[in-house]
Amino acid sequence: MSGSTGNVLDAFRLDDRVAIVTGSGRGIGAETAKVFAEVGARVVCVARTAEQIEATVAQIESVGGEGLAVACDLTDPEAGDRVVAATVERFGGVDLLVNNAGGGGHMPTKYAADEHFEAAIGLNFRAPFYLTRAVAPHMKARGDGAVVNISSGFSRAANVGSIPYGGAKAALEQMTRMMAMEYAPEVRVNAIRVGAVTTENMRENLLARNPGIGEKLEAWTPRARLGEPRDIALAALYLCSPAADYVTARILPVDGGVVLERSATEIIDRAERLAEEGAAERSEP
Repeated sequence: MSGSTGNVLDAFRLDDRVAIVTGSGRGIGAETAKVFAEVGARVVCVARTAEQIEATVAQIESVGGEGLAVACDLTDPEAGDRVVAATVERFGGVDLLVNNAGGGGHMPTKYAADEHFEAAIGLNFRAPFYLTRAVAPHMKARGDGAVVNISSGFSRAANVGSIPYGGAKAALEQMTRMMAMEYAPEVRVNAIRVGAVTTENMRENLLARNPGIGEKLEAWTPRARLGEPRDIALAALYLCSPAADYVTARILPVDGGVVLERSATEIIDRAERLAEEGAAERSEP
């Protein structure tokens, strides 16, 4: 694709490309699936909950797009092969993969049972590994594929109770770099390191249980707002599009400029101080 000419916006089109997007029943995954369909991709939506991904596919088809819902547990080592088989049967191949499915609760280590650790590793590391391994031969055969892994700021930021989740995301980023080398030159592999994004999960958990924390995070973020799922979806579009043909093995932070090497506690404390200073300045005559 390098060296092509024409309308610049065409470099961001995905016409006739086949994309698999995991965790696409809601949040970042659903928005990514809809954005990809908007620019011409045929999208396979994958998640555990059939009703959610069927709703996403219905939205895609309502505006003239093509979609397929495949419900499965991606932590099953054989699930990746089943997803790819369904994709190839319906659309004839696969070009793009967004490993978005992930998550994990935060719990101090002394309270974390083995199943908490295994669940975090299974969903955030093993599942992307299984699915990427399954799609890679098809992408290499077609000669031009792209994989985007959705990581988190907790891959670098230290926080109490986030060892399984943060460790799994750190492993995912290293896997991204290694797979980029292993599957080159036909397949590009990149990751997005996501900051604080107002998904349904974030609203239902972090924001609902910690009144005022949203304002604190906004105060610390140079862009002075929390992220939206579309912010991440558009970054994923770039990395999967011809516009990023010369980009691979990269970890792209999309976090509003937050310096995530600091701990989460430092970020919140600093945000509180900035808010207090701002209030004091506004109250001065």
